[in-house]
Order: sequence, then C-alpha cells, then structure tokens
Amino acid sequence: MSTTEELIASAEAHSAPTYHPLPVVVATADGAWMTDVEGRRYLDLLAGYSALNFGHGNRRLIEAAKAQLERVTLTSRAFHHDRFAEFCARLAELCGMEMVLPMNTGSEAVESAVKTARKWGYRVKGVPDGMAKVVVAGNNFHGRTTTIISFSTDYEARADFGPYTPGFEIVPYGDLTAMRAAVTENTVAVLLEPIQGEAGVLVPPAGYLAGVRELTRERNVLFVADEIQSGLGRTGRTFACEHEGVVPDMYVLGKALGGGVVPVSAVVSSSEVLGVFRPGEHGSTFGGNPLACAVALEVIAMLRSGEYQRRATELGEHLHRELGLLAGSGRITQVRGRGLWAGIDIDPAYGTGREISEKLMDRGVLVKDTHGSTVRIAPPLVISKEDLDWGLAQLRGVLGL
Repeated sequence: MSTTEELIASAEAHSAPTYHPLPVVVATADGAWMTDVEGRRYLDLLAGYSALNFGHGNRRLIEAAKAQLERVTLTSRAFHHDRFAEFCARLAELCGMEMVLPMNTGSEAVESAVKTARKWGYRVKGVPDGMAKVVVAGNNFHGRTTTIISFSTDYEARADFGPYTPGFEIVPYGDLTAMRAAVTENTVAVLLEPIQGEAGVLVPPAGYLAGVRELTRERNVLFVADEIQSGLGRTGRTFACEHEGVVPDMYVLGKALGGGVVPVSAVVSSSEVLGVFRPGEHGSTFGGNPLACAVALEVIAMLRSGEYQRRATELGEHLHRELGLLAGSGRITQVRGRGLWAGIDIDPAYGTGREISEKLMDRGVLVKDTHGSTVRIAPPLVISKEDLDWGLAQLRGVLGL
C-alpha cells in the first residue's frame, strides 16, 4: 500500500464515517496550493468552504498567531484578557454594528443567533413565552447540530436524528410572497443565507434580500444574515448583503474570520439586540479566546484595506466570464455565483459532480461536489489569475472541451 492508502485506511478504521473526502492526503500547503504525502501538488479551488479566503499559511495570520502563542492562548471568559476588547470593537465597526457575541464554529454562531432572536422576541417584542417562531428558507445549510437540522430540508442531514426542535417555519428560497405569508406576530426572526452555498451557490432573485429587509422592518422582526460562507470578501464585498444595499439586524460570521488558522465565529448586532443577555445565560469556554482574537484582528485589518474584496471582484468577473463560455458548450447546464464563488451544474451525461471532482483531482485540481451534479468552486482570494486559468483549463480538459 502507498502512504496515501495506508493513511486513508487508518482514518476510515478509527474515525466516524461522517465525510466522504476525495482520496488525497494533504501534508503541506501554501497560498492556493496544497501538497500531498506523496509530494504531488494540487490547486485548491475550495478554500475550506471559504475558511481559507486568505490562502494557506498566510504570513500575516501565521505571524499574528505565533506572537500570541508566546503570550497567552486561553483564559476562558472567567477573566478579561487584553485582546478581547479590541477584537469586539473592530469587528463591530467592520459590520457597522455595536456588539459582538464571540463563539468558535459556524454552527455555534447560528445556534447563538437563534437563542438571541428568541430572547429578544420575549424580552423586547413581547412574544408570549414559548411561542417564538423563526422563518428560514428551504435548501438552507446553517450547520449540523440538532436544532439546526430541525429546520433543514436535506434528508441526509435530518434522517434518524429526531425528535426535532420546534419553532421554525420553512419557506421556498427567493419567494417573497411565501415569506410574507409565513411572518406572523410571533415571528422573531428571518434567518437566511444571502447566497446558499451548500445548495449549489444559489443567488436569490434581484430585490429579494431588499424585500426581506423591508418586510422584517415593517413587521418588527429581526433579519439575521448567515454570512459564514458568503461574507468576509468572498463575493467581492465584505458582506454579500451589500450587493443589494442591505444591512441586516444581525450578522452570523465564521470560517474566514479565523483565517484558516483557528476556529472563530461571532454574532454581531446592535446593543438593543445583544444587550438582552445577562451573565450566565450564554457562553463558551473558548469563545473569544486570546489566540482567536489575535488572528481575527489581523483578518479584520486585512479586510479593512479592501484589497481582498477587489481581488474577488476582478478575478470573479474573469471566472464567471470563462465559465459562461463553457456553459455554452452543452456539457455545463448552468453556472451561478458571485465574486470568486461558483456553482457549476454538469450535464449528467458527462458524469456526476463526484466523478468530475475525482477527474479534476487526477489533474491536480481540488473542488467539491454537492447535490449530485453540481461542482463548487471557491478558490482562496489570493489565487493568481494564471493559476485560476490553469485550473479552468483542467476543467475544460475533463469535459472534453
């Protein structure tokens, strides 16, 4: 057996089978490239589902982490530490908000947002106890905890995990009429992905997010934007909501906030909303720890420069122009996305998304399939145009173009 085969066999023997990764074992990575244990290089066109927006081994982020490692990594929130206040202030400023609730993973942040909305609904809006409702969209992906999969329409995510958490209403994504009908006096929040990533990089109809913003403001309901994948530069703006000039009541952030170095997530909102909490009602041992704050502060500083948003815009226009040409070939039936993010629907006659991903892997390109025939592309924002073009050339080769 090769080293790759041995390591994969060992992983399969000793880890729960919750993923079906491509048969490549990464050993090192730099920028937009990864190298496996056999020494073969691969172009990373997934970027850890946007967690690696700034590339592998980004020196600014690594140096920030190293410096903090030498000082203090964890105090828990039982004590103050000297990076916390600045992290909260800078992130709130980036979001145009006032307060931050730091957590670790995206799922934790979504759970925290749901708890926040319910608490706000009872204490501020005056919803009767136990009656709070949150409206969500079909085909959503917000995580895999018990509560989150309770409002998922993905059979694989839900099956055999009941009983499910009540309090959620699911409506079709992009349907304002259905959304309006679902919002009642007991609705405390509408929770949406501005672009649905796991569903295949689905961009809503023009005006949808603005319509949701108007509806929620009109009905005294919180608009919660899950920007865990779409935010922090991926679409060419700091937040995907900005493409429609929309500012939600609450941002849910994660992935790229930790720069691919440490898990960092957060709920960011106004003092009226996050101020509903009292000590002891919510928390996290590692949430807002010194190491996380140090790395996230560097991420925030990088985003404030606007460099990464500009790269995502410019390279994204090039990406979608090239993919649009491929879509005319008949082998690709549809291309969706915004910025450096695309969902590519492959004609089933040419293979499943998994088969196309495996063929690309053989050519030195790593992507991820979803929902049968769709391949997702989300390269690090630091990728060069030359490397991006090389990756697209491999896609053309796989499709016989």
